[in-house]
Amino acid sequence: MRHPILIPLSVAAALALSACDNSGDAQVERALQDLNVVDETNLNDVMLTIGDPDEAVNYFRGASANDPGRIDLMRGLAKSLIRAGRASDAVAAWQAVVAHPEVSNDDRVELADAYIRVNDWDAAAATLNTIPPTYETFKRYRLEAMVADSKEQWEKADSFYETAVGLTTTPAGVYNNWGYSKLTRGDYAAAERLFLDALRHNSSMFTAKNNLVLARGAQRNYDLPVVEMSQIERAQLLHTMALTAIKQNDVITGKSLLREAIDTHPQHFAEATRSLRALEDNVAN
Repeated sequence: MRHPILIPLSVAAALALSACDNSGDAQVERALQDLNVVDETNLNDVMLTIGDPDEAVNYFRGASANDPGRIDLMRGLAKSLIRAGRASDAVAAWQAVVAHPEVSNDDRVELADAYIRVNDWDAAAATLNTIPPTYETFKRYRLEAMVADSKEQWEKADSFYETAVGLTTTPAGVYNNWGYSKLTRGDYAAAERLFLDALRHNSSMFTAKNNLVLARGAQRNYDLPVVEMSQIERAQLLHTMALTAIKQNDVITGKSLLREAIDTHPQHFAEATRSLRALEDNVAN
């Protein structure tokens, strides 16, 4: 009489055990999926920062092919192409990202940046115009300033540079770009001040040092600025100053600066030596 009761109970127990096993398997599967996502995220970050750029391109291209439509992988490919110096390919990659339903304003800024890298200033301007003015980021305004420069819209450029400076804690690069903008306009005194601002924020930026020498030389001030520099940098800056002087027909000053550059350099300064020899040959002829 008890068997009919025991059999259903045994079946029920077996089903319950089976359900527990299935539930456990599902939990393990979910845990493994979560672990894979974490591992993949870490790998993506590595590829975007310290990985070899070409390897990163191959990685994200393969990952995107295996999982098409994932915007994070599409972004990774576009960023890796920029890192690899393949700006033309990056434009196409960022265009695909911008066409994605989950596109962000930051993606549009990156597309504008890619356009600038291939000198397509009109496309960069058009892309930036699709971003609402309420979206205010450092990179957006830095690019806006560069586009305004390309169109010789100086007041706009100055306004954008000033805004960009206020949106970053490392404005040296912006000050350098702004100074170069002033240099191309012939406003040498303002350019000099901006290059000094750049060096105040980053004393090791050689580009700003070289531009500062150009700005001073354009004003016929042939004394090197009092800024931090190595012996090799001093020689290179003297060479830049010398060429600036020669360009302005201050030949005697230029020759003197070239000799000083050659004497200052701790090794053989081939470039300065060639410049001096060419200058002396020209004078002799």
